Amino acid sequence: MSEHRAGTRVLQAGRGAADPGAPFLPGPTFAAPFHFAGDARDVGYTYGRYHNPTWTAFERALGDLEGGPALVFASGMAAVSAVFAIALKPGDVLAIPDDCYYATRALADDRLRGIGIELRPFATSSADWNRVTDGASLVWLETPTNPGLDVCDIAAAAAAAHAAGALIAVDNTTATVLGQNPLALGADFSVASDTKALTGHADLVLGHVACADDAWAVRLRAYRTQTGAIAGPMEVWLAHRSLATLDVRLERQCGNALAIAALLQQHPAVAGVRYPGLPSDAANALAVRQMQRFGPVVGFRLADRAHADRFFARARLVIEATSFGGVHTSAERRARWGGDQVSEGFVRLSAGCEDPADLLEDIAQALG
Repeated sequence: MSEHRAGTRVLQAGRGAADPGAPFLPGPTFAAPFHFAGDARDVGYTYGRYHNPTWTAFERALGDLEGGPALVFASGMAAVSAVFAIALKPGDVLAIPDDCYYATRALADDRLRGIGIELRPFATSSADWNRVTDGASLVWLETPTNPGLDVCDIAAAAAAAHAAGALIAVDNTTATVLGQNPLALGADFSVASDTKALTGHADLVLGHVACADDAWAVRLRAYRTQTGAIAGPMEVWLAHRSLATLDVRLERQCGNALAIAALLQQHPAVAGVRYPGLPSDAANALAVRQMQRFGPVVGFRLADRAHADRFFARARLVIEATSFGGVHTSAERRARWGGDQVSEGFVRLSAGCEDPADLLEDIAQALG
């Protein structure tokens, strides 16, 4: 891992030595087969399902930031699926939060349970790690959770899991690797949907897994090759290009999120606010200890669906859309999808990079 600070590291990550006359970041390599002669094992690249120079550069960048070998996948859920596939077998126990991302829970319910993997649900904010990890094969964490923004102690969970002989994986999508480093806190896998804040422009679908151990990275690579869960070179190149601005984007987004959370906390129309960066938040003490940044996502409760719909109708700078982490402020009434333990008036808002005064004025007038 580089000795430089975050803002410098994201600019340099995966780029290699300067080559006069070459671009700062070489463009994407489009290839299915690559030229070779003789024994294919003696050349660098052979076939596009196995490897690609554009992946290599981005994976080096992610590995430098994460602190362990990283592999890119076609989506965040492809990354989640890959970890489940290599870490679990029939008869194993998966400990999984009942408040983590709904698609992860759906995958476990619909696919893993059906092949004989036992699911052990637990609540993120009140987990007893000795009970959760006892007999488990893999412990899945998501912190902060999406959409509830609960936080759990990664180091404590990892220590208990390893003492019990279990692996531990952390969905780090909400925080990103600049906000929180799961591998440094003891996790075996750090997983993220790079569709969100890591790439940050709402124009890519991508994911990655970083591993604490090279052997797991080898198994992940074999799984990706065999299943074909690969990302296109253009998407990966755009992701690497976007990575350079992650630090400056997060600085503005997290600052805006904290200011918005403070405004919401004081507004009479708001019944409750969640943001780990708020000093009054139930997760703040742990978040301060574990995180470097608190992320762009704010959760708040309005009285009911009608009040939430009115907020969206009146807002001018808040785009009503799913997903989060983009440079434009967006939000949604999360209960519209089902699957999450939230009220009908719960809004998940993702702070963008707009001028903070403009955002605060717009949100205040939208709340009425």
